[in-house]
Parts: sequence; structure tokens; C-alpha cells
Amino acid sequence: MFYLININMSLICRKLCSSILYEHFGQIVQSVGEDLLKYGTKPLGLIRYTTKLPLTKIKEALCVLIKYGIVTHHRNEKGVEYSLNYEKILMILRYPRYMFFVKTVCGDESEMMLEEVLKCGYITASDLIIKTYKKIEQSPSELQASVPVLKDKFDLLIKDQFLIRSLYTESVEEAAPIKPDFMIPDLNLTAITKKIGGANADCGDDKIYWEVNFDRFTQDLRDQIIVSAMHKRLDENAGELMRQLLFLMYLRTASWADTSNPIPLTEIKDAVKKINYPSLTQYLDQYLRLIEEDSSQFVKRVGDSGGGQYSINMKEAFSQLAWTTLENIVMERFGSKAARIFRLVRDRKYIEQERIQQLAMIPAKEAKHLTYTLLQENYLQMQELKKPGVSTAPIKTFFLFHIDLNMVVRMEVEHCYHALYNTMQRREYEISSNKRMIDKQLRMQTLTSNLKEHGATEEQLAEIAELMTPSEKQQLEKVQNTIKKLGIIELQIDDTLFLLTMYLRYHKLNARPNEKTNT
Repeated sequence: MFYLININMSLICRKLCSSILYEHFGQIVQSVGEDLLKYGTKPLGLIRYTTKLPLTKIKEALCVLIKYGIVTHHRNEKGVEYSLNYEKILMILRYPRYMFFVKTVCGDESEMMLEEVLKCGYITASDLIIKTYKKIEQSPSELQASVPVLKDKFDLLIKDQFLIRSLYTESVEEAAPIKPDFMIPDLNLTAITKKIGGANADCGDDKIYWEVNFDRFTQDLRDQIIVSAMHKRLDENAGELMRQLLFLMYLRTASWADTSNPIPLTEIKDAVKKINYPSLTQYLDQYLRLIEEDSSQFVKRVGDSGGGQYSINMKEAFSQLAWTTLENIVMERFGSKAARIFRLVRDRKYIEQERIQQLAMIPAKEAKHLTYTLLQENYLQMQELKKPGVSTAPIKTFFLFHIDLNMVVRMEVEHCYHALYNTMQRREYEISSNKRMIDKQLRMQTLTSNLKEHGATEEQLAEIAELMTPSEKQQLEKVQNTIKKLGIIELQIDDTLFLLTMYLRYHKLNARPNEKTNT
């Protein structure tokens, strides 16, 4: 029997995706997801054959995975086949960041709405407004539930393209629209209010579903990296100028183009005048010159007409950011002298060992040790060269060190997968080994909350608080701090992973062919 082995992902990436599926969806969904992760596209019968699960459970798991856009299905002459997109699984790690971004841009109500869409996979606008309304009513926050306000917040999410019409269809044969659709439905707010009260009503958006536009969030996180990098390299004004250049880029260039079409200076000046940055307005020409001449090469001057024209080179920007990230990793792992050697090899492209020792200003023995350590860890590669037209004796052969950026980036992506997997396993271990104590605290909190609602005295509440011993409180605080630190570490690792995957995306290096393997 032939299976289509999925070699587009490594073993550690599969283990990470499997761990994410288990944490968010449970064991059965994990089993079905693991099977598709390993073998790629498969029909229902083969999934049943390899997982040994009941057919009803497999169908339920596939429904869940399809609902969240992780699995897609298509019909061919042999029937319906299912395939899994592992990148959608990894995106689950970024859900908190998406919510924080929407909260910053659109407000608290929009954040609640996005959270509901992420929970549901896809949902109608009326149901989303109703669920958010009830959630605000039950929450202790100062937000006031209002159907018109929530409708405006929903419209804002559509206007900013954070939500998009879902391609969900009730049957495989139905043709799904190819073009992205952001047309706002004509909702009946009176009917929504009636439904909140428990009555049946037609809200006017039956079977019009909405889902998260992950591509838009990926673009925004990408832009944040560029703006933040320019802010750190120069100052806040330079970062804001970079943000305005990115806005202008979207008006004339496809979102994922390697380089933008030329942006005239007059348009840049008009855009800067509309924002409250007096220093940037006054010294705009100087800031443009600084960004243009900066070694990061994010922006280039491409013409002189109209006072000058500028182009953003996204591909080159992420090449430079990838180099900087790798240099920082080498610095953290092997020290500043190793990072100096790494930078030297990068600048010289190809260089001999003796020249490294001379130019790096490091003692010969130490320079040799660090160079071969970097070679052993695959941060450097070595190429053997022989002088043409002479014998092949060893004395006529010399070796040049160089860096294969694509290979090193791929290696660090794997390291990120490994670090994320280890972090998640450690968090799971901390939770499971202290489950009794965590459950006890949750029961105490629930009991305290119930008693407060019924007017309990301070003495009664103090008695409940004393149910947990000082040593248990100390241990619980330690566990909670550890879990919090692991969560922060997870976000930091994902920052690095996202930047490196952006480099791979712009250099078209994240796709590999599948391979048939006889089993």
C-alpha cells in the first residue's frame, strides 16, 4: 500500500503540532491530526485504517479540524480526500497576540468579538454580536453592552479586514468564491435584540459566515517587525516614517510583493503632515536620507522625479533581519568572539582559516577552536578548493569557510520548534504534577465567589482562605510563576520563529515536494 509521506515538515514540527492539537482539542482530534501530519492527503477509509478509531469519532474530529481551517477537503475520482495545513496549527500559538493587536487598534469589544470567532472557527455576524453582548453582561468589566455599538465594532473589524467572509460550504461540490469578500451584511438590529431576549427572529444574515483573516494578521505582525527594527536602529520618528511608508506601499503594491512600487516624496510629505510628529515633519528629508543610507537597506531611492521616489525592499529587509537574528543567537550560544567570527565570514563571503585568525584579532588557537565549533554546529560551512592545473596533492588543496544563510535559517526554525515543544511539555508537567493543589485553589475561589454573592461575613471568607496551608500557598505561587515564565518564553520563541519564517516566505524556501514511500 502507498501512503503520501509528508516530508514538508520535520519530526519535531509534527510533535509540536500534535502537542498543540492535544492541548486545544483533545486526544481524538490529536490522533486524526497526527495521522494527516504524517501521511499528508488521505481519504476517510485510510484514516480509519491507520488510526484504528471508530468512524463516527474520526468524522467528528475532521469536522472540528475543518471548522477551524486546519483541514481542507476536496473531491476527486476516488472520492473525498483530506489534507492538513500544519501552519494553521502553529498559528494557534499566536492567537493571544492577534487579540492584543485588535484590542490596541479597535478596542475591548472588538477583542471580545475576535476571541469568539477564534473559539468558533466561523460564525454569523448576528450570533457573534449576541454572544459578545451576553459575555459583556456577565463580565465584571466597565464595558456597557449595546447592540448598535457592537454592530459598529463588527463593521470596524470588517473594514480593517481582520474578519473575512468564510469559504465554508455545506457540501464538497459547492463552488467557493475565490476572491476575498468583505461586504458587510445588512443586519436587523431589532431582530438581534429580540434574539438576545430569547425570542425567535430573522436577523438577515442566515448562512453568511465570518472567519479570521489570518493573512491580514500576518501582514500586520510583519509590518510591526519592520517598524520596530527601524525604531531601534534610529529613533521613534524613523519608526513612524517607516509605518507611513508601509501604508503608502499598500496603495500601489500587492501585500506580499518583494519590493514596492515607487512612492513619490510628495505623497510621503502629505502622509506625514496628517500625523502628530512635528520633528518628523520638520526633518523629513534628513530622516529619509538616514533610512536610505542605513545598512539595513529597508528603503532605497529609485528615482529623482517629483523630488524623489522611494521603494521598500521587503525581501532584503528580512534578509538583514535574519542575519541580525542569527548573529544574536551565535552571540548567546558561543560568546562575542564567535559572533565576531560569524560576522567576519558573512562580510568576506569566503575566507580561509588563517585570514580569520588575522582579521578577527583573536588568538590563533582560540579562533581555530571557535571556527570549528561553529562549523560543527552548522553555522559555518566549509568548501574544499584545489588549484587548477596542478597535482591533487593535499598541499595544493585549501579550504574556505562560508555561510549558507538558507540552511542556517532552516536549522534555527527547527531549533524554535524544539524549544516550543519543550516549553509546552514543561508547562504540561508543571500543571499535571500540581493538579491537586491547582484544583483545590479553583474550588476555594468558586466557593468564595458564591459566598460573597450570598453576603458572607469576613470571618467566613477568612476560614475558607485558611483551608490552604502556608506551604501550599508558597508552592502554588512558585508553580504559577513558573507557568507564567514559560508562557512568556513561548511568545519570545514564536517571535524568532515568525521572523525566520518570513525570511523563508520571501525567499520561497518553505515549500518542498512530497514523496511517495512504500509501506
